[in-house]
Amino acid sequence: MDYTFQWGVAFKYLPDLLGGAWVTFHLTFIGFWIGLAAAVFLAVGQTYGGRGLRRAISAYVVFFTNTPSLVTAFFIFYGLPEVGILWSPYVCILVNLILNAAAFLTDVIRGGVASVRIAEMEAAETLGFSMLQKIRYVIVPHIAKVLYAPISNLYIVFILGSALAAIFGVEELTGTAFNIASDTFRTIEIYTLAAGIYVAMTIIASTILALAGRWAFRVKARIF
Repeated sequence: MDYTFQWGVAFKYLPDLLGGAWVTFHLTFIGFWIGLAAAVFLAVGQTYGGRGLRRAISAYVVFFTNTPSLVTAFFIFYGLPEVGILWSPYVCILVNLILNAAAFLTDVIRGGVASVRIAEMEAAETLGFSMLQKIRYVIVPHIAKVLYAPISNLYIVFILGSALAAIFGVEELTGTAFNIASDTFRTIEIYTLAAGIYVAMTIIASTILALAGRWAFRVKARIF
């Protein structure tokens, strides 16, 4: 084997890789949590809405949960400009993340919403709660403890899945690593560092989510 490792060259680009990791962080954070907020309303609509609303939400969920995220990203990035909608690569990937997160999380949250006791919803109705108040004071507290762990796991999955942004020119962690490796030809070293940063990011995210769950919802969430 003629390959000579040059870790010094790779570590010289560590600040650039960390900058890419920061893009990965806020891209995933914004996309996932907006998707989660949307999913709560979609799950409520799918459970308590009329037939037409339920069918529309179900069609949306089935489409996005059974279509590769890369395909929907291609549609947003290349398809929408054909009808005059021009977004930056970052916004295209962000919208794709939101749409996919909302679909997957709707499926998760729907079970939690359906498990809310009828008596609790009737009590809220008697007190004159609006649907928003029911979501805020009855549904969310009930499902938070049960669904916190699977939602946290999905967040980690979306951190790793955001790497597809590199295909569209977004310089998140994978995109930055690709560009640096192309310039330096230090492929093994650069991608090893990138993989290590991904591991660190997921560990940090898992730890923060576990601690937040224990503090806010008394969830016995495991870090690993």
